[in-house]
Amino acid sequence: MPPPPPPHITDYMRILMGDVPWSFLLECSLRLVAMYLLLLTGLRLMGKRQAGQVSRTELAGLVSIAVSIGIPLLSPDRGLLAPIAIVATVVVLHRFVTRWAAHRPTAERLLQGTVTTVVVDGVMQLPIMERVVLSRERLFAQLRGDSLEHLGQVKRLYMEANGTFSMVEADEPAPGLSIVPGWDEDFRKLQPVVAGKFACVACGYVEDAPQSPTKDCPCCHASAWHPAVEVIK
Repeated sequence: MPPPPPPHITDYMRILMGDVPWSFLLECSLRLVAMYLLLLTGLRLMGKRQAGQVSRTELAGLVSIAVSIGIPLLSPDRGLLAPIAIVATVVVLHRFVTRWAAHRPTAERLLQGTVTTVVVDGVMQLPIMERVVLSRERLFAQLRGDSLEHLGQVKRLYMEANGTFSMVEADEPAPGLSIVPGWDEDFRKLQPVVAGKFACVACGYVEDAPQSPTKDCPCCHASAWHPAVEVIK
């Protein structure tokens, strides 16, 4: 049998259809319906949290389901029983792991992670932020999204195991480091500066001093300071 001709850039039918007949388009639609229903069933059986923020084990289950339905959806030589078996295995394994973790706190911490405190009384916990791979820009963006202007408004900021944030605002905000982007000079000029108080640029620790301190920050040992600010009235 002679070898097939090499692919050519002007072979539009091959580019559009590949090596399958037109009837496979209808089969693809039917496969998509089946995979769509299978995906919905799998998500329904894995629990209601799939519609919200997902945990590590839930994300692993979602990725496994997505990978299992991709190839059979477009490959005519692959059947549908394999993804059905994979989805069933993922659901059973997920339910087993969830029930196991619910009765064993150590296992839950190992699988899901733990809650970490990233801001305490307006001071960023830099070693913890480094461990959870959280940048200052990401943290500031989160606080700005909560309509805050500086770190002194934060009593506690927790990073949950699934990557979301929970915040406890200070009852009486203290002066703190501005979280307004440095390039927004007009907005920064509106923030009232507190005389005699300076915030560490690296962690937000506030030092009482008549002028910008020349010593290092006692919390993070950085040497850069900015005037502490209050909330815009």
